[in-house]
Amino acid sequence: MLDRMLRGLTLPFCLAALAAPVLAAPILAGPALADDEDGPKTPSMHQMAANPPVPRARKDFSQFRYRPAGDKVVEQSDANRLLFWTPEGTPDGYAERRGDAIFYYDRAGKVTRVDPADPATY
Repeated sequence: MLDRMLRGLTLPFCLAALAAPVLAAPILAGPALADDEDGPKTPSMHQMAANPPVPRARKDFSQFRYRPAGDKVVEQSDANRLLFWTPEGTPDGYAERRGDAIFYYDRAGKVTRVDPADPATY
């Protein structure tokens, strides 16, 4: 009977012996290893996104001749597109270059004007 009881207790004691160092490591290490404040502080992701190390793409939008009167123009260099916004802050349309032409769209997305692009800027 004693043999059966010892076999039943062997597994829990072995598991406890294996788990003790793992559970005690964070307690013994203390806050010195958890918070490394001795070195220089690196910028956060938000700070890095505000000032990216890569220069912003600049494109020549002088070939986009038509601009709606009174609208604010916002450049989207990565998409080769100009956005038109009314003074109230609502979108009024956009213009984009496709091939050898510049297409102007209204706020509903319908083409309102097509201008040929300058061949020197291809």
